[in-house]
Amino acid sequence: MSEQPDELDELRQKRLEELQERTEQGEGTGDAAAQEAAQQQAEAQKQALLRQFLTDEARKRLNTVKMSKPSFGEQVENQVVALAQSGRLQGRVDDAQMKQLLTELQPEKKSFDIKRR
Repeated sequence: MSEQPDELDELRQKRLEELQERTEQGEGTGDAAAQEAAQQQAEAQKQALLRQFLTDEARKRLNTVKMSKPSFGEQVENQVVALAQSGRLQGRVDDAQMKQLLTELQPEKKSFDIKRR
């Protein structure tokens, strides 16, 4: 029975050496994993802020916009987060305020005049 702890120690040591070799060979993957984890954490913080500062109706409207125009929805989310972090939001944003914010941030519509001869 005294041999088992020695064998376990040997196996643990071998496993530790293998892991160290893998991390030395693939250092770039560790950076990518750390960057991905940081992005997920930032996204989670952003979603928590949005839940805190938006009413249910405003969140539904924002999600609808995000589904149809993902880049515009992301821009609106970032604007709401920036307003919340700067302390410029008083209370929660309701549906009417969200509509107003969406119209303010909406890009100018381009009109094309087609002339026929």
